Amino acid sequence: MSDDSTTGVRLYLRLRKLTFSHLTHKPETAAVLKRTVEALMERGAVVRNLENLGERSLPYKISKHNERHRRGGYFLIDLEGPPSIVSTMMDHLGRDIDIIRRGFIKHPVSKTEECSGIIPVNYEDKLIANKK
Repeated sequence: MSDDSTTGVRLYLRLRKLTFSHLTHKPETAAVLKRTVEALMERGAVVRNLENLGERSLPYKISKHNERHRRGGYFLIDLEGPPSIVSTMMDHLGRDIDIIRRGFIKHPVSKTEECSGIIPVNYEDKLIANKK
């Protein structure tokens, strides 16, 4: 994963709402996902999570690859990779006849802060302050 040199913030990409068509059988769905994940990994991405959002009606009719689509399977793929892969992957996914829509979203990686624990209280000082 690369660092953004202007801000110094590590970024990861999220492939958002990858929508497939012609997914009547699970082996076909698995083949499309495998092709997509392999293409991402060839370009230097590390896939962290794959989430199936199920089959749904599309918000509007989409004409893609000389076909009209009304339903599609939605998937989210969380990945870490250089931002430079976005344009090549958009082109690659645009040529895949099983993919209707695709999109990438850039998220900054949230830093996890360690818990400092309970700060010890000096009760002696508190009692002396209350007496005065």
